[in-house]
Amino acid sequence: MKAVHVRLRELGYVEGQNLIVIYRYAEGKYERLPELAAELVGEKPDLVLALGGDVAPYAAKASSTTPIVFVSSADPVQLGLAASLARPARNATGVTLLLDDTASKRLELLKEVVPRVQRTAFLWNPEHPDNELPEAQRAAPALNMQLQPVEMRGSSELESALRTLGDARPDALYVVSSRHTVLNIPRIVDFAKTNRLPLAGGWGAWARAGGYSR
Repeated sequence: MKAVHVRLRELGYVEGQNLIVIYRYAEGKYERLPELAAELVGEKPDLVLALGGDVAPYAAKASSTTPIVFVSSADPVQLGLAASLARPARNATGVTLLLDDTASKRLELLKEVVPRVQRTAFLWNPEHPDNELPEAQRAAPALNMQLQPVEMRGSSELESALRTLGDARPDALYVVSSRHTVLNIPRIVDFAKTNRLPLAGGWGAWARAGGYSR
């Protein structure tokens, strides 16, 4: 949020002078999101900024008229935030970090860097609306790869997911970037290093943490 405030100041908006920002945090308690979204809309703001595909739908449900700007790594169409990527057609618009189209390319790069890879564990959240798994599954046979999907719906499932990964004994690890996997980058990268697994993630944070390593 610091970068947002800096940019707003550059545009002439200063909190407390000509800008009022009202914050609400669920603090990891997702059952509070409907209440918090309703509270924000009740303040009659000029704009609601929703950070995360797990947060934005509640803002959209709270109001069909208040302008909503979202940032999401999930598919806004599947989330019900937009009618299409080209024409949102509703009161919500924003940025999606959706990486479906590059899933096959990441597998290709993984195979190019480590040709021996055949069994690739695929860590993903089935409740995160994206098409990364089916895209990767379509690309895998041509690369002589077998995908082993491992589910992780939240941070509380991380350790059990890592145990499943260990039991599967894969040659490499592919991680779908979402709120929960990104929050646990250090632990997941450490697992990959300990088990000498090449790791492919979607964002630069994975490389900076030591992913993409042998």
